[in-house]
Amino acid sequence: MREEQGFGLIELMIALSILSIGILALFGAFNAGAISLRRAGNVSTAAALADKRMEGFRALTFPSIGLLAPIPGTGVYAGDAAYSASQVTVASCSGTAGQCAPSQTVTGPDGHGYEIDVYVVNDAGGLKKVTVVVRDGAKLTGRPFVRETSSFGATF
Repeated sequence: MREEQGFGLIELMIALSILSIGILALFGAFNAGAISLRRAGNVSTAAALADKRMEGFRALTFPSIGLLAPIPGTGVYAGDAAYSASQVTVASCSGTAGQCAPSQTVTGPDGHGYEIDVYVVNDAGGLKKVTVVVRDGAKLTGRPFVRETSSFGATF
């Protein structure tokens, strides 16, 4: 009997340690799930914003497809792979407000800020290639949420 004194306490401590490790792992899994859901929601909202901007360009006539000056030459805008020093510019834009702006910060329906950058370059065969990139408005240095590209021609 004397040799077994305190043995129940040791078993209890081991069981509590194993239980706490399991609970911490479960908490970590829930936290990772919440982060993934938030990211998926941001990507979905960014895709809707990019589609809306691209549809605005589809509604314009071919000569009207372009960006209003000034075109940013530095920062995140100029650091994107779609950037070209010879962006297509137009004197006026017949689209909706901000449609032809090269860079614009908007608040999505989820209340989150999004940076929408638009690039328009002349492509082979007389086409204009429009690229819309949507980034997190708070952290512009990260990977873009969405990148959407479409080509427009005079006869399309």
